[in-house]
Amino acid sequence: MVHRDGGTVRAARYRAPRVEPEICFRLARPLYGPGATLSDVLAATDAVAPALEIVDSRIRDGRITLADTVADDAGAAGLVCGSWTPIAYAADLAAVNVDLLVDGSRVATGSGADVMGHPATAVARPANTLAAYGRGLDPGHVILPGAITTAPCIGVGQKAEARLGALGSVSVSFI
Repeated sequence: MVHRDGGTVRAARYRAPRVEPEICFRLARPLYGPGATLSDVLAATDAVAPALEIVDSRIRDGRITLADTVADDAGAAGLVCGSWTPIAYAADLAAVNVDLLVDGSRVATGSGADVMGHPATAVARPANTLAAYGRGLDPGHVILPGAITTAPCIGVGQKAEARLGALGSVSVSFI
């Protein structure tokens, strides 16, 4: 599911691919709930990176229910991850401005604050949910907290690029 930044993917692998810009987190320390907070997430995080999640659905006709979404792994179909920035040097993640471009044209904008007020808050959520099962998030886990903008469709011959301010950019082309 992981693709190289600046690389290509075959559009035929997917039914109706879309791309979502995200801030990817890499954990250096365990993160367990209940009660994990934004501060706990940042303390457990080693580095962050600009990312594009490739989302797709195996459900036809867009008639997808919550149960279908869970069964479909929330549409997760791929990850393109840019260069890692140590968390100690990362900008305020809520203030990161994001431009999503398709074929060089800006199609969506947003900021880190569009993900539950701060993307680290969204990372705390699965740690807190997993606590009920005696589980958590472990060192080395890579976590996508959620889309910063809308997720446009993308197809053969198109290139998607996300520019995340000081975090850098990430791109992928569909062939």
